[in-house]
Amino acid sequence: MTLKTPAQYRESLRDGRETYINGEHVPDITVHPWFQQPIEVCSQDYVYDDPATRHIRLYETESGAEAHRIFQVPRTEQDLEAWMELPEISGPSTMVTQVLMALWNVKGAVSAIKPEYAENIERLYRYCRDNDLRAAEVITDAKGDRSRRPVDQDDPDLYLRIIDRNKDGIVVRGAKLHITAASMVHELVVMPTKAMSAGEEDYAVSFSVPVNTKGVKIINRAWAEPGRSSFDYPMSVHKNAPEGFVIFDDVFVPWDRVLLAGETPLAGVYANSLGLWERVGGLLEFAARARRMVGMAALLAEWNGIAGASHIQEKIAELVFNAEILRMSLENARHNYRTSDTGMVYPDPVAINVGKFYAASTFNNMVRILHDIAGGLVITLPTEADYRNEELHPYLEKYLHTRPEVKVQDRMRLYNLVRDCTADAYGGWELVTTVQAGGGIAAQRIVVMRSFDIEAAKREAKAAAGII
Repeated sequence: MTLKTPAQYRESLRDGRETYINGEHVPDITVHPWFQQPIEVCSQDYVYDDPATRHIRLYETESGAEAHRIFQVPRTEQDLEAWMELPEISGPSTMVTQVLMALWNVKGAVSAIKPEYAENIERLYRYCRDNDLRAAEVITDAKGDRSRRPVDQDDPDLYLRIIDRNKDGIVVRGAKLHITAASMVHELVVMPTKAMSAGEEDYAVSFSVPVNTKGVKIINRAWAEPGRSSFDYPMSVHKNAPEGFVIFDDVFVPWDRVLLAGETPLAGVYANSLGLWERVGGLLEFAARARRMVGMAALLAEWNGIAGASHIQEKIAELVFNAEILRMSLENARHNYRTSDTGMVYPDPVAINVGKFYAASTFNNMVRILHDIAGGLVITLPTEADYRNEELHPYLEKYLHTRPEVKVQDRMRLYNLVRDCTADAYGGWELVTTVQAGGGIAAQRIVVMRSFDIEAAKREAKAAAGII
């Protein structure tokens, strides 16, 4: 079992992967300017000697060795709680590796139908864990005309599919969209985008391949260009991770890496499990963001001298209620954990889906409240370059002053944080992913409605009304 260093992680990306950004083929992402900051962010997850984070980042395996906690299969509530601390200190390439938790979650169900696939899941998990590799969750198909089934599309490749099977493995063709950190990881774990029906066997496919596999091409889209100031973009420079449009151009997958190849009843099992773990990671991030929004609002009010206004207190209270509801959803999910047939502990799906639904449904209003407290300076504040300019500096110190204990530089940093999180690069990414990550709002509604005992509620209503 090997723990990588940041330098070894960086070197591991120099494997001939076929990556593109802004129309340019990038033969080595470790030296390309668009990838420098994302690689630096991801490499920090390989810092294992920091006493402040070591106890969160590492756990002891069944053999007594140390491994990154992203690979810890929770067996107790305490294990789950420790695992759920990771997002606070982890970059995107580590958090997308939660796809391995999704696979382990369904290993028992998979084994009942096809034991070989369950063996492949375990082999993939141990390979990534023991070599300290990261894996991306690769799920969303192009989908074409969504009113039609995969087999009825104008182009059969609009859903990734198997185009050949032979004694050595399968050959697949298609594309997967919105793949966070696809170019920053080592393995691409492909999952079905949804449940599949009879006649769609070629689309019921799951597998894992190294990123540098022949026929894999990644077109990257980044939302923050290189060279941005951390003063002006305090979140973007630390959160930036290109999203990948991943093309599988007749890619061969050996049988020992195949996790599903035609067994349609398992397609929905895989998709639902990944959806749960994506929402777990998302809700953890949303809860942290909600706390941050409370802090930003409180500081803005205090530094601008409006903290005592009743309407400002009401607005901050609404932000606090939002943060508390998300926190309680997570606590509920952890305390009311479920246990899989393989002994894996996982968060309560209903609590996770309710929390994710609430976070996505209220996000726009929380941003509106923050902007209302902040005012127009959120988007008109001069830049760091202006502040450092010798001629302009005295003017900014003079006209951005509020009270003696508030440094102008600190006030500018706070406003830049608000803008970056809600009205600029990182904020745009959050606006979309809050709704879409882990499936749109409708997906959470479906899960919760399926789980809620409406018949019991109807019986209670009848009893209260005296209806026999």
